[in-house]
Amino acid sequence: MPDLKTVVADIAEEMRTRPDRGEVATYIPELAGVDPNQFGMAVIDAEGEVAVGGDADVPFSIQSVSKVFTLTLALGKIGDRLWRHVGREPSGSAFNSIVQLEYEGGVPRNPFINAGAIAVTDQILAGHEPREALGEILRFMHFIADDTSITIDEKVAASERRTGFRNAALANYMKSFGVLQNPVDYTLGVYFHHCSIAMSCRQLAMAGRFLAWRGKNPTTGHSVVSPERARRINAIMLTCGHYDGSGEFAYRVGLPGKSGVGGGILAIAPGIASIAVWSPGLDSVGNSHLGRIALETLTKRMGWSIFGD
Repeated sequence: MPDLKTVVADIAEEMRTRPDRGEVATYIPELAGVDPNQFGMAVIDAEGEVAVGGDADVPFSIQSVSKVFTLTLALGKIGDRLWRHVGREPSGSAFNSIVQLEYEGGVPRNPFINAGAIAVTDQILAGHEPREALGEILRFMHFIADDTSITIDEKVAASERRTGFRNAALANYMKSFGVLQNPVDYTLGVYFHHCSIAMSCRQLAMAGRFLAWRGKNPTTGHSVVSPERARRINAIMLTCGHYDGSGEFAYRVGLPGKSGVGGGILAIAPGIASIAVWSPGLDSVGNSHLGRIALETLTKRMGWSIFGD
């Protein structure tokens, strides 16, 4: 077996010098100014050993990677009743598409497209004040990452709120079908803020560990979710975690993963490791260009694909 720390350091160096870096997201103005030359990677195993490379300790806006954690939280609150409000099928459409909502009675296709994550956020809100719901989400992130320094980037949240017209349209459309129960402004406020959580690769890999070890933190033994629920969240990550690029990611990387337009990707090697990569430049479907290449390289060199070596 190759030495993990050497492999991660080598990949980080290879990514640092690549000219093809993708394009940073510009529709959220606060993300448009992020330096595309940054790249970070962190891999954490069952013993808590960390292999890092590049800008692994630089915080970035996790954006849609937060949807993994809000899904986990919502399932913990209301269980399988969540699936009355959101489906579990791949969308095959862009992350902010409104087209499928028309055909499917306002019920989003899965929890990882924007409409689906807004519906999940609405269930977490469940009659509480937005401040209380956001506090619950942030406390959950502190718990699973074992790090109370994780915060929300208020500048990014404000930038999203100012320019989030498409998300407002999605939310109002779902509200018209009765899919959302809370005031649209409340739900969107919580949604924009949890997408604006800032974390480093090291923190994000820590937060994902429970999904790699059957719902438990392998160091403390604390149970976050049941083994069955961890398996099912991983399944949705595999099929839906990269929007209309999910099939390509599964084909090339072979791990459950969730991307965000901030350039981060959380990937899970069940029973082996939790992995986070970050490179702000995106491909044509909104996923980190170098992040996907780095993960494909990692799984090839370590033989970590869930489909075999």
